Amino acid sequence: MTRPLHNRGAGSGMDMALLQARLAATRGEVPVGAVLLDAQGAVLAQAGNRVEELQDPSAHAEMLVMREAVRQRQGRRLADCTLVVSLEPCPMCAAAMAHFRVGRLVFGAYDPKGGAVEHGARLPYRAETLHRPEIVGGVCEREAAELLKSFFQTLRGEGGGRGG
Repeated sequence: MTRPLHNRGAGSGMDMALLQARLAATRGEVPVGAVLLDAQGAVLAQAGNRVEELQDPSAHAEMLVMREAVRQRQGRRLADCTLVVSLEPCPMCAAAMAHFRVGRLVFGAYDPKGGAVEHGARLPYRAETLHRPEIVGGVCEREAAELLKSFFQTLRGEGGGRGG
């Protein structure tokens, strides 16, 4: 199960992930942001969702930062890294975390509909999972959830509609 992390500082990177989420929203993307930190807390990569911009359903913030980090490091494992994301990862991103061997996941808002860490498939807890990261959920949960709520209220108010 997740442990709440109450200290926003402590190198959690959540402020940076929330900034990336806000920037994604300004581009018309679902406001999810992610940051990947190395073992010393240095930023390896940061991104917001780019699904609409790239017309790529896999261009979630988490996927973008994991791909960029392995490209930079010239190695496919991120066991010494922390993935900080503003929203509980979906099934695709949770499965990718196992393949990238991410050492620690810190996320903001819980996602009862689309999440796959604490909801739905709960992939990190399944017996057949390749790798289980340390998981810390609910960091800046209220702020992360409000970004999403506001984005979708605005989208619905404009008569638009978008999946995922």
